[in-house]
Amino acid sequence: MSSRPQPEDPPQGAPVIRITAMPNNTNPAGDVFGGWLMGLMDLAAASAATRRARGRCATVAVEAMSFLSPVRVGDEVSCYAEMVSTGRTSLKVRVEAWRREREGEHMNRVTDAVFTFVALDQTGRPRPVPAA
Repeated sequence: MSSRPQPEDPPQGAPVIRITAMPNNTNPAGDVFGGWLMGLMDLAAASAATRRARGRCATVAVEAMSFLSPVRVGDEVSCYAEMVSTGRTSLKVRVEAWRREREGEHMNRVTDAVFTFVALDQTGRPRPVPAA
């Protein structure tokens, strides 16, 4: 379990990704695989990093993740991303994953993590992140 308190409401603004968990994303009990959820979060983080860096970025690290509650088949998963910091060639993006049961409106946070990216040029070498 995460040591951070569970927020009551999802972050402000629109999610970067919103998708329904399907049977092929789950184990035989109907719970989604953690790797599937982490992949969605990486996509959301990459979208935010690429927009901020105005070009190609690569994931180089992910801070620890704790899963607070299961996501079941049919649940809607929303990933919210926010820029935490930028360095000369690196960017850190925090992503929160939230679930909404198919039949209701209540949402709860499932997990969060900080993803670190490096901005890359056309040859795949690190490049400076443009000024904001």
